[in-house]
Amino acid sequence: MAQQIHIVEDDVAFGKMLTSFLERKGFNVSVSLSGENARKTISENKFDLLITDLKLPDDSGLDLLEFSQKTSPNTKVILMTGYAEVDTAVKAIKKGALDYISKPFRPEELLMIIEADSQNIGSSEEPVSETIEPKQPASQPTSEKPKFVIGISESSKKFNEYLKLVGPTDMCVLIQGESGTGKEVAAKAIHNYSSRKDKNFVAVDCGAIPKEIAASEFFGHVKGSFTGAVNDKKGHFEAADGGTLFLDEVGNLSYENQIQLLRALQERRIKPVGSNTEIEVDVRILSATNEDLLKAVSEGKFREDLYHRLNEFSIHIPSLHERKEDLFLFIEYFLNEANKSLGKEVIGLSKEVEEAFKNYAWPGNLRELKNVIKRSVLLTNSRLIPLEVIPREVLFAENTKKQTVDFSKESNEKQLILNALKEADFNKTKAAKLLNITRKTLYNKLEHYQIDL
Repeated sequence: MAQQIHIVEDDVAFGKMLTSFLERKGFNVSVSLSGENARKTISENKFDLLITDLKLPDDSGLDLLEFSQKTSPNTKVILMTGYAEVDTAVKAIKKGALDYISKPFRPEELLMIIEADSQNIGSSEEPVSETIEPKQPASQPTSEKPKFVIGISESSKKFNEYLKLVGPTDMCVLIQGESGTGKEVAAKAIHNYSSRKDKNFVAVDCGAIPKEIAASEFFGHVKGSFTGAVNDKKGHFEAADGGTLFLDEVGNLSYENQIQLLRALQERRIKPVGSNTEIEVDVRILSATNEDLLKAVSEGKFREDLYHRLNEFSIHIPSLHERKEDLFLFIEYFLNEANKSLGKEVIGLSKEVEEAFKNYAWPGNLRELKNVIKRSVLLTNSRLIPLEVIPREVLFAENTKKQTVDFSKESNEKQLILNALKEADFNKTKAAKLLNITRKTLYNKLEHYQIDL
């Protein structure tokens, strides 16, 4: 049965456009031009989805959200507006909105939200934006479902889209991002979106393994194979057989260990140290780094063939300063987490602290934010976190925001384009914006200068 959708939009032309598009996609759609009419319609009918403008001549989208929740609790709500205010978006999500979309938007973006929700019905998985969780010991497999925060920023939505896209495949994924952005949680999300979700997820911190025992850690060993090998040991590959092996900070592996890892990936076989018998393994490899592996390849520190083996698909986790719209969603999550662990009842931030948090660049990303929130909750004896408990580096950081590079002073156009691409992490849309040209013009220039990405 087709989903029943009701649109509340005072712009007649825009409402008709959305109605026509959604009806072509098989939905049953009705429209109200005012809040008054919408309330009457919602009271008299059952809808699967309510899509409402935030600012109506006689009503508010947030008020309609609350009315719908009381009148028809099973109706999901999407708010749309031309007034893209972070605080309003956070309020909408807090009050139970399915999502929040800013005008102007393409109808396909709205359809993507609706379809993503439909896919989640009956599934135990949730949309994901990364949060920090304590790292599991390297040798311990884990398959528990991680907790997620659903982001509302465009970069979060694109990030989640990639996770869902690559999750069901068996591709090796390289997760890149700054320290503290939650790369392991992203890897767990990919695992949970895959057919391997009921098998083990094994996380390994490559930076914590001495190169002398790396072979034993990865492939295991037999008793007596070296001094201290008093028992047979199963390695990470065998522990993750049928599931997912996550290699965190993979760039820290020694060159010799890289060769061993490459062979295991190519052959899908491992040989425990001291054994003459090879073991077949079926493992999906996810890896992560905050280093520039391409630079390491060019410097001869990382094998190019291993890089391409690990990087069948790459995902960049946006840093917190790239997704400031999500800041207060993460703050609320970490605040609730800190209250539970510390037995406190702090409900939020004071206005002064809110401003300080907005102005700070969060170089430590989610890990830093989590630590600051927990410390502040511990020191707070009131309902709101006061300014005096906030670390000095957050309050008095000078010029912590990353400066946007001014490309207009570059004289060489090809170098200008290369610089813009690098600044935008090779995202062509962002690079085009930095260069103040259209995406089509950028593609033409890439072809003209024979820039191969």
